[in-house]
Amino acid sequence: MEPVGVAAAAPDAGPGPAWRSKCPWGAPKTTSISCSLADVMSEQLAKELQLEEENAAFPEVVAVAEGPFITGENIDTSSDLMLAQMLQMEFDREYDAQLRREEKKINGDSKVSISFENYRKVHPYDSDSSEDEVDWQDTRHDPYRADKPTTTPRKGFVGKGKDITTKHDEVVCGRKNTARMENFAPEFQVGDGIGMDLKLSNQVFNALKQHAYSEERRSARLHEKKEHSTAEKAVDPKTRLLLYKMVNAGMLETITGCISTGKESVVFHAYGGNATEDKVIPPECAIKVFKTTLNEFKNRDKYIKDDYRFKDRFSKLNPRKIIRMWAEKEMHNLTRMQNAGIPCPQVVILKKHVLVMSFIGQDQVPAPKLKDVTLSSEDMKKAYYQILNMMQQLYKECNLVHADLSEYNMLWHDGKVWLIDVSQSVEPTHPHGLEFLFRDCRNVSQFFQKGGVAEALNERELFNAVSGLNITADNEVDFQAEIEALEKMNEDHVQNHGKKLSMFSNDGDPPIYDE
Repeated sequence: MEPVGVAAAAPDAGPGPAWRSKCPWGAPKTTSISCSLADVMSEQLAKELQLEEENAAFPEVVAVAEGPFITGENIDTSSDLMLAQMLQMEFDREYDAQLRREEKKINGDSKVSISFENYRKVHPYDSDSSEDEVDWQDTRHDPYRADKPTTTPRKGFVGKGKDITTKHDEVVCGRKNTARMENFAPEFQVGDGIGMDLKLSNQVFNALKQHAYSEERRSARLHEKKEHSTAEKAVDPKTRLLLYKMVNAGMLETITGCISTGKESVVFHAYGGNATEDKVIPPECAIKVFKTTLNEFKNRDKYIKDDYRFKDRFSKLNPRKIIRMWAEKEMHNLTRMQNAGIPCPQVVILKKHVLVMSFIGQDQVPAPKLKDVTLSSEDMKKAYYQILNMMQQLYKECNLVHADLSEYNMLWHDGKVWLIDVSQSVEPTHPHGLEFLFRDCRNVSQFFQKGGVAEALNERELFNAVSGLNITADNEVDFQAEIEALEKMNEDHVQNHGKKLSMFSNDGDPPIYDE
């Protein structure tokens, strides 16, 4: 095929302005390109011609496009993914720059600054920001500590002339004292003094230091008290372990909850478990847990230390031993009362300071106290004579004095009175036994006289009726004086003979005091 001449005819360029030759829409110069038909049909040639026309028409567009996005000769800009990543990076940098401007505007000259670091798109190591624009957390500075460690020379001062500074300088000591607060316990809140040049005097620092040590010791005592005592409802780890063992052994089926809280113990309700050959477990039980943090023991030790049953075992220095003796004492007293037929809880088992007894009540509802129940005149009169009979039995058959008998320690259940809380009960030969008995008689007499029982005796008549002693005194002062004289005679007899049992006759009657 012979070559065919292809020419683009155009009118001759006449004289005119200079911009017409550069205008892309103007008439181009007359050119004549000779090529074969195959070259005309070539796609590559078409692309080259198109690029030449674009470069001639828009030379500045290519220069602008090559600047921000193409950073090296090896970057392949023909990939759409690469271009998208580069665009996203540029957008993220502009966003971070805006965040830094907002951060600087908000903080200003404030001593407390905020940071938008968590909201930045580009990580610090990827960002091309200036060196002074870094994370505020990395530039945190302690104003109390020098940038370079300084040592005090042996001569004790630095500087010369008027600029001399000793180690006792007020400013230096103040900053050192402020820095030393970091050594306090973590629980002691000292605040945040970053950015503030605080200076604590020696007097203030010593006071804070002493207070920090005191708080640390106090927190240690509270922790130990929580772990080793039964201050909070009497259930410490050791007590819980005892209760778990009782449930796991089958002695108790389940513990339902607390039914009574007192100054010396806490009572829980529980359902009884399987009975054994030598032990009968009632369907409902009362678990009495004695507290080990009893401040009352400072005044109540006289109930134990003068009791011959526990005199040799008394130790005022160990509260847990006292508590176990207190629980053991209530168990023995309840056993005596039960053998005498006095209505009282039945002892099931004693484990250290946990005493399990029968429950006085029904369906988890404890029997009401005598002070809380409203009785008719007949029931009130019946209750009075029953209590009078129980006091006489307790004194003569059980050889005990309740020592805390009142309407608070008597329950009304099944039409009769039940006695509870006999841990403080003592024998009549106790140095204060008759004094305790007279106090019980006063409480009982006053309650039933206020209840409208006309047959109720006064405290002196009730004392003689229960004890069998015929103390004839016209007033209460002389009556108590004779009681104290009898107790003194008893104490002298004990010191001379060394045994309180010698005061009893062979048949177990209470002692007879000779006037």
